[in-house]
Amino acid sequence: MATKILRGGIVGCGFFAQFHTEAWRRVRGAELVAACDVDLARANAAAPMAYTNLEKMLDIEPLDFLDIAARPELHLEMVHAAARRRIPVICQKPMAPNYAECLEIAEVAKTLGIRLMIHENWRWQAWYRQVHSMIEKGFIGQPLTYHFRTRRKDGLGPEPYSAQPYFRNYKRLLLYETLIHHIDTARFLFGDITRVYAELRRNNPLIEGEDQVLMLTRHASHLCGVIDGHRFLDLAPNSGPLGDAVFEGDGGILWVSGTGDIFRRTPSGDEHLAWKNTVLNGYRGDSVYATQQHFIDCLHSGEEFESDARNYLKSVAVMEAGYRSAEIGAAVTL
Repeated sequence: MATKILRGGIVGCGFFAQFHTEAWRRVRGAELVAACDVDLARANAAAPMAYTNLEKMLDIEPLDFLDIAARPELHLEMVHAAARRRIPVICQKPMAPNYAECLEIAEVAKTLGIRLMIHENWRWQAWYRQVHSMIEKGFIGQPLTYHFRTRRKDGLGPEPYSAQPYFRNYKRLLLYETLIHHIDTARFLFGDITRVYAELRRNNPLIEGEDQVLMLTRHASHLCGVIDGHRFLDLAPNSGPLGDAVFEGDGGILWVSGTGDIFRRTPSGDEHLAWKNTVLNGYRGDSVYATQQHFIDCLHSGEEFESDARNYLKSVAVMEAGYRSAEIGAAVTL
C-alpha cells in the first residue's frame, strides 16, 4: 500500500527557511503546498500557494503539518494557531525567547493533543550520526570526555553576522542561538546533562549579546565535556561542522575534523581515517533534510520524535543554566 503524501505548509521564508524548502523538495512522503511570509514574493518562491497571513493559510489549506521557520518570538502564537486546528508542527530552534515560553509551547501541544517536534538539526549531521554509531560499537572504549570547538569567521568588524544581521541585537547570542546545538548533540551522544559551569564574553562592542562561550558540562553518567565557541576565525573553509570535535575514551579517540571527516586514534598511537565525509549536498551534512525526513517518518509510523518538544526542554534548561552560571560565577546543577 502506497504511503500517503502529507501536505505541508511553512511559515517564515527568510534566510534559514531556504534550507527547509530545499530539503522539503526531497523528503519522501511529504510535499510543501503552501507558504506564509510578510513578503509575498518570498512565500511565492517557497511553495505553490502563497499567503501573508498564517490564520488565513491554515483556514484555507487542508494541511497535514506546519513547519514554523519564523523568528523565535513568534513561535508561541504560531504553535497556538496550528494546535487549535490539530495540525502537527515542526518548529525551528531557538524554541522561544525564554524558558517560560518554551514550556508553554510544550504545554499547548500536550493539552491540545498535537505532535510537536523541534527542528534541531545538529544531531542529524552525518558525522555525528557516525560518531554515535562508532561509540556504540566500542571504537573508543569507555567514553571519558569530549570537546566541541565551534568556530566561524563572521563575528568581526563593523557589520558582523551579515547573513543574519538581526543577531547583532540579540540580548543573548552565541549560547542561545548556536551552542544549544552542541548541548543537544552532547545529550544525543552521552545522555542528560546534570551540571554546567560557563564563562561568557562579548568581544565585538557593536553587538548586544555574548560572542564567546566556554562551558563545562557534567552528564548523569558522570562523564564531563567542554563546549567552546566563538565566531572570529575559521578552522576550515566552509566547515560543515562549524569547527571540529574530539571524543575520547579509554580505548581511543575520534576526531571530527573541520571537513566532517572522522579520524580514529588507538591507544598505541595508530591514526587513520575512519569515515570520509561524502555528504556534500544540503545544509551541514544534509542535516536539515535528515531532520525533516525523521519528522515525516515519525508522523507516518507514530514513533516518538528524537527532539519532541518536552524532551527538547532538557536542552533548553542546560542553556539557561549556562547563563545562570555565568551570572553567578559558579556551577549550576540542573
